Amino acid sequence: MGDPDSEDLDRLEDEEAAKELIVGTDAQGTRLDLWLSGQLGDAVSRSRLQALIRAGAVTRAGSPVTEPKHRVAAGEQYALVVPEAEPAEPLPENLPLEILCEDDALIVVNKPAGLVVHPAPGNWSGTLVNALLYHCGDTLAGIGGVRRPGIVHRLDRDTSGVMVAAKTDQAHRALSEAFADHGRSGDLERAYSALVWDAPDRWAGTVDAPLGRDPRSRTLRAVVPEGRADARHAVTHYQVQKRYGSDGKGGALAALIECRLETGRTHQIRVHMAHIGHPLIGDLDYGRAFRTKVNRLPDAVRPIVAAFGRQALHARLLAFRHPVTGEPMRFEAPPPPDMTALTEALNIL
Repeated sequence: MGDPDSEDLDRLEDEEAAKELIVGTDAQGTRLDLWLSGQLGDAVSRSRLQALIRAGAVTRAGSPVTEPKHRVAAGEQYALVVPEAEPAEPLPENLPLEILCEDDALIVVNKPAGLVVHPAPGNWSGTLVNALLYHCGDTLAGIGGVRRPGIVHRLDRDTSGVMVAAKTDQAHRALSEAFADHGRSGDLERAYSALVWDAPDRWAGTVDAPLGRDPRSRTLRAVVPEGRADARHAVTHYQVQKRYGSDGKGGALAALIECRLETGRTHQIRVHMAHIGHPLIGDLDYGRAFRTKVNRLPDAVRPIVAAFGRQALHARLLAFRHPVTGEPMRFEAPPPPDMTALTEALNIL
């Protein structure tokens, strides 16, 4: 569920503590990038600072300031997060892969929950990229960039399901364009299965709400005002597949829903479902306030739901046209055992 223009944002998801800087009276009216450059000296180049500013790494009062030409005022306090230094390139690792399809142009895999897609601070090894480099060898090196070769989209660490990676520059360009378009004018199709708390009143609906950085966290997202500098258009379509149990007020205790993305922002489904009051079961980032709902469940169900250790989200379907032949391709992955067990437990309700 990655944002096609979020490579710099990805690099900020596991950072060190922010540098807190206060504007002195002598800096009144100075450009933000120039002022920061003067504060940091040779620690960070000006071009790098400009890239960090545009990526949302500089905040004032919790809100990103994304224009390098922004003029600072005396007394203002800014926070800057500088990512840790990165290794030159990821290394191949012999990690297991469940391959659904592979040819000279691409590889389709069923990613397990717990597997990070590409290296980042705190996760330089043991990622899907490391595994693909080992499996594909030299054919993958450099395709789409050194840090995440072959990757055209991503899933969160704890989201399971179907992913495709490119093995040639031609395939990478074509697939990247398809994912950037999100199927609006092509044949890309993505469907996710999610188990959520309670259930939407309507059997089908659309969440159209822009996403940006959560001011309380450097790693999380939130629904933000449309005019905010970091706001990104985000649309999720959902359909209720099944409702589980009764809350005694005409509603359900939980529901299985299918989500289809019209955009692909970081954590989009998780934030949008929480925004409408139905966070994913197991999502401690966006559904922490719903943790006590497990206490309403029967004894036979409660421990299974309480022990579910990730957000209940699975990318079950991915369809697209082959980037070389144009042939329609469609891949489905059944839910992994942990989600199957969770669904079976909810069926008791």
